[in-house]
Amino acid sequence: MSAAPPSPESSTPPAAPPASDRLEAGTAAYRRTNLAMFLGGFATFAMMYGTQPMLPLLSRVFEVSPATASLSVSAGTAALSLMLIPASVLSDRYGRQRVMKGSLVLAAIIALASAVVTDFNQLLVLRALLGAALAGLPAAAMAYLGEEVAPSAQGRAMGIYIAGNAMGGMSGRFLSALVTEWGSWRLALATLGILGGIAAFVFWRSLPASRHFRPRAAAIGRILQDARAIVADPGLPWLFATAFLIMGAFVGLYNFLGFRLHEPPFGLGQTAIGAIFLLYVVGTWASAWSGLLADRFGRRNVLWIMVVLMMAGIATTLASNLLVVILGVALFTFGFFGAHTTASGWVGRRAQERRALAAALYLCSYYLGGSVLGTFSGLAWGPGGWYGVAAILGGCALLTFGISLRMRSLPPLPEAAAIPGTGSARRTA
Repeated sequence: MSAAPPSPESSTPPAAPPASDRLEAGTAAYRRTNLAMFLGGFATFAMMYGTQPMLPLLSRVFEVSPATASLSVSAGTAALSLMLIPASVLSDRYGRQRVMKGSLVLAAIIALASAVVTDFNQLLVLRALLGAALAGLPAAAMAYLGEEVAPSAQGRAMGIYIAGNAMGGMSGRFLSALVTEWGSWRLALATLGILGGIAAFVFWRSLPASRHFRPRAAAIGRILQDARAIVADPGLPWLFATAFLIMGAFVGLYNFLGFRLHEPPFGLGQTAIGAIFLLYVVGTWASAWSGLLADRFGRRNVLWIMVVLMMAGIATTLASNLLVVILGVALFTFGFFGAHTTASGWVGRRAQERRALAAALYLCSYYLGGSVLGTFSGLAWGPGGWYGVAAILGGCALLTFGISLRMRSLPPLPEAAAIPGTGSARRTA
């Protein structure tokens, strides 16, 4: 019997294909990649943040404080951040596709189980397990795109993936708010689990096989050596700090915005509060657009502008007029997703062959910021209300602005170290 052909993600791969063999914009494989990554990001954020619009309800049902109720979001993001590095090591060893596919399937099962909890502690445990399971997709997604997509199209591909994150976060939050008001919070969580399963199926069928993946040994020495090189880079640690601060501000705003809108002078109901999350569609467009801008003008010329929009949005939410508040949230959301797309793409450019570990460290900082600052900002709600929360969020954005200015003066990578096939490395890396 003849031997089966080697898997594209086997431990003894054939010779590396040329850089020109990467997925080019406009090809069928590129479109399938974008579809799969969009849906993967969609499912990840829909399941992760499904409890956010129901925080006031969970606070009443389980008789816990607003800050404690927010742990139903933060427990998942904290577990995800802790599991990103182990997941990246697994993706280095066994392949990006295997890790991402397994991540989505397991997460959908856990999301369904969370609908039948009997107390708040059980909900927190399952939300933490959900975050741990979901870690596999973001840990491998950035590395997959960096390896498989042509450099000239990477900004767009990353933007579409993050647009899926935005659309999933918007749809998951709005759908859970709508189903909660019409049915129950349990039915809402079950619905998100079913949607996660559907997304996992399409992802499994659509994502093209890896052609440029090369297994790397899961040796402690190699991992530590890569980590030292990443930390020594003059730009990557600042990008990690950017991720921590912008995600902390983002989660803090959306965690406690619902509490503000539920109280006078607004007095909005559950569905109306959930509708605020439809502003994520702004983030969807911002992700794709900022990816194009980064490819054209360079990340150092885009990041600081997006952070300025975040600061303007936070200031605008201090108004007492609902329409003005919504405008402020839209500005903030646009700036956040633009900044995240720009910074995350920059990580892949600078990290080169260490992009999986660098992406994991970036996302670890990202989700850890959401967990820590997203909950910590709630401590200001009691003494200062929304003004206290906004002060913390504004401080995060201001620090990020300082980092973005520092990154503008960052020496570019040597031309020889640029990703093959791009003539814009000196501008963007």
